[in-house]
Amino acid sequence: MKLAHLILAHAQPEQLDRLIGALQHPDADFYLHIDRKTDLAPFQMLTQRPNVYLVKNREKVSWGAYSIVQATLNGFEQIVASGKPYTYVNLLSGQDYPLKAPDFIHAYLEKHAGTEFMEYLSVEDEWQEAIPRVKKYHLVDYSFPGKFAVEKWLNRIMPDRKPPENLTFMGRSQWFTITREAVKYILLYLEKHPKVTRFFKLSWGCDELVFQTLLYNSPFRPAMTNDNLRYIDWSEKKASPKTLTMSDETALRQSGKLFARKFNPTIDAEIMDRLDTRFLTV
Repeated sequence: MKLAHLILAHAQPEQLDRLIGALQHPDADFYLHIDRKTDLAPFQMLTQRPNVYLVKNREKVSWGAYSIVQATLNGFEQIVASGKPYTYVNLLSGQDYPLKAPDFIHAYLEKHAGTEFMEYLSVEDEWQEAIPRVKKYHLVDYSFPGKFAVEKWLNRIMPDRKPPENLTFMGRSQWFTITREAVKYILLYLEKHPKVTRFFKLSWGCDELVFQTLLYNSPFRPAMTNDNLRYIDWSEKKASPKTLTMSDETALRQSGKLFARKFNPTIDAEIMDRLDTRFLTV
């Protein structure tokens, strides 16, 4: 079973190199999207590793903007265009790290072939705090004087936005592991439905909505499992998840997940060392 890891990163090439090393497998390839705001030179050395490719069409990524979705789509396009027979595409950030050995990960995905691993909740019923993301106008993808005043004015005079193509909005974590067939479906759907792209470009945080929404409203819905195989700790109630340290070892060990985020070796490198020696060898 061939697996394509698509990794979105913008900093810390040494940590990214360590992540790639931890996931090395004869049937694994790595596609790295490096934020276009970032100097690419420090990341070039990563291509000296086998089966590591830089995503050629780099996006200038902004938090909460459609540019994160576009960066992912650019990676998808390069993966599909490679013509390689990948079974799964695994979307990671540069601050993720595996909890299991590559052999275990590949065997697990092969055993569950056809399953779409992503976290999703109904925006209308289960994740209502996300309703304003899609019903209101957000100009996060644009930069011009008075942008916020225009955004406020739009939302004052315009009615709530309606779902394009009668889509049911679903969403949650942007990180997932989905089949190559699902990736191809997403690319083709957005190509055929430009109004959906236009809609999400006026939304906020759509990287946590687009992919779940498209697959939930597709023939892939029965294959979706509400599990993205990741351990992520949101207990700090901040915009970003907790940076994991040695204090999280027990929770990581008991999680049963394949991956976790986020890690920062400048804050705690020991936990990554422990993962290497205690978890990845199991």
